[in-house]
Amino acid sequence: MRRVLILGGTAEARALAASLVDVHVVSSLAGRVSDPRLPVGEVHIGGFGGAEGLAVWLRDHRIDRFVDATHPFAETMSASAARASELAGVPLLALRRPGWSEEDGDDWQRVPSLAAAVGVLPSGARVFLTTGRRSIPVFAARTDAWFLARSVDPPEPPVPSNVQVLLARGPYTVDGERALIRGHRLEVLVTKDSGGTLTRAKLVAARETGLPVVMVDRPRLPENVRTTDDVEAAAAWAQG
Repeated sequence: MRRVLILGGTAEARALAASLVDVHVVSSLAGRVSDPRLPVGEVHIGGFGGAEGLAVWLRDHRIDRFVDATHPFAETMSASAARASELAGVPLLALRRPGWSEEDGDDWQRVPSLAAAVGVLPSGARVFLTTGRRSIPVFAARTDAWFLARSVDPPEPPVPSNVQVLLARGPYTVDGERALIRGHRLEVLVTKDSGGTLTRAKLVAARETGLPVVMVDRPRLPENVRTTDDVEAAAAWAQG
């Protein structure tokens, strides 16, 4: 039986695992979320020890093909996957959901990095920060601004005094996002171009309330990696 490894944790990774038939599927989760949504099939939680460790794991477990279906901003893992594919000689496919596109009525400013996003925030702004708990210290250095930082798990303490943490997990609703924006008198939204529908409601609410958006662009995938944004196409490739 063909053996397929899925590097995931995303909704696309779970959908891919569920769609594969007559295949032994192993899904790998990084273990950064305390209570992850588990896919069907065998699950591996934790790292592999870099690209070299992943290459050894692929060979030892007789993996025929593997899919990088990690978060679009999991830059280090994607680089390790590309290198491990070369070392182990195991074909790799990157599955990435399409990014978001600006629509009529949106007020977006695209930036290339989190550091760039920090730099464009106006002084005194009340910021809706949805870039993940690990980014909070980067933004909190802007002591002239206030942040409502939403994340699935709590950030590492101490939490700076100019940050209020909101623990929540999507999917979110437009009504709920609109209420957050108005209730906290938020003036700008900072988010990553993650794509998908799970957290898109915040962009609709921002458009409806006239909230400007700072959109952090995705890092590029490693060169020469085959890519698709379609789960069915990824399943067909994985099954050969």
